Amino acid sequence: MEYKIADIESTFNAEIIQVLGNSEYLVKINEKERHLKILSMSTKGIEFLLDQKYHNVKYLENTTANIKLVVDGVQITLNKHDKLNQIVYKNMGETGRDDTQVNLRSQIPGKVVSINAEEGSNVKKGDVICVLESMKMQVSVKSHKDGIVKKIKIKKGGSVAKNDVIAEIE
Repeated sequence: MEYKIADIESTFNAEIIQVLGNSEYLVKINEKERHLKILSMSTKGIEFLLDQKYHNVKYLENTTANIKLVVDGVQITLNKHDKLNQIVYKNMGETGRDDTQVNLRSQIPGKVVSINAEEGSNVKKGDVICVLESMKMQVSVKSHKDGIVKKIKIKKGGSVAKNDVIAEIE
């Protein structure tokens, strides 16, 4: 599975290759095989040896989108679905007359947390139009093109279904 640490550009892959028994595993992290031994694990955190080096991880918060941890005294946020915004952004427009995309559509169902654009405002491709919350994740819905917001079709606190029109941008 691919993970991303917030504020760091690169991602990393991690997987269990083999269960060795007695809380020991052979894992692969970024194509390098490593030896992992779990010393203790609870709902509060985990202590382990990775290639004979001791590590202590405390769990702060775990949501669908990310995990907040303290690793060896350093707080980090681990994004579990770092490409979600790109996937949603890629599939938002709808073709209208003259083959131009007019309607900005939601790719996920969710609750409208905020609306960041107003009718009549100029937007650039990639500007955040609104933020939706779904399964404890917040996803920014971004403009699919440069243009003028003709109509906002959602209300703050309201709900949208997948493929609902969020805004008309001309």
